[in-house]
Amino acid sequence: MNDAGVGRLLVASLHQGIADLLPSRLEFYESWLNPAGLREGRIGLAPLAAVLSFLRQEGEAYRLVAARAGEYSAEWTVAELPAFERTLVRAMPDAMRLRLVTRIARRMVRQTYGGSRALVRWRSGRGSVDLRGSIFCEVRDSVEQPLCEFYASAIRRLMHLFNIQVEVGTDRCRATGAGQCLMSVHIRNPASTSAQSAPADKQAGLHEGVER
Repeated sequence: MNDAGVGRLLVASLHQGIADLLPSRLEFYESWLNPAGLREGRIGLAPLAAVLSFLRQEGEAYRLVAARAGEYSAEWTVAELPAFERTLVRAMPDAMRLRLVTRIARRMVRQTYGGSRALVRWRSGRGSVDLRGSIFCEVRDSVEQPLCEFYASAIRRLMHLFNIQVEVGTDRCRATGAGQCLMSVHIRNPASTSAQSAPADKQAGLHEGVER
């Protein structure tokens, strides 16, 4: 992460998402996401904000690129974990695995942009993600559609990589004029993964907050 707080994970995943879905526009976006800056971690807030601003003008392509970038962020986050940690998490009982993957998700959010945090709470197979400081949602004028797709897709993919199937939706988004970015996470088969299935002394651990 550079001095501006922009993580390589974020800019690299955006670059790859654009390369996949808007290949004819890649040269244009590399005016800000240039390969040298990507390698050296020198992409700052101003060029990143410019990229996001132009992407929003691409219409539906914005959502698709943001979703693809979120998937890459999840995959690369998991790939960078020590092999023993990946194996250990996958071998955990469902409730403990959910707790551990939630912690990885929070870490992933911090690694995208230093000013971002995720406050996650689970109850009976349903989770809420209070996303704070999302750079995707920093807009001058309110927009009609939520801009949280990057993080929704990242969380969805991260859970899938650890065999937890979820649906993620955006309930509120600061970009639309709401007071916060709030996402809901629903586990498709919550019977064995919910907090209710964990012993009483473990349930408190499933309510993950922001690390101080």
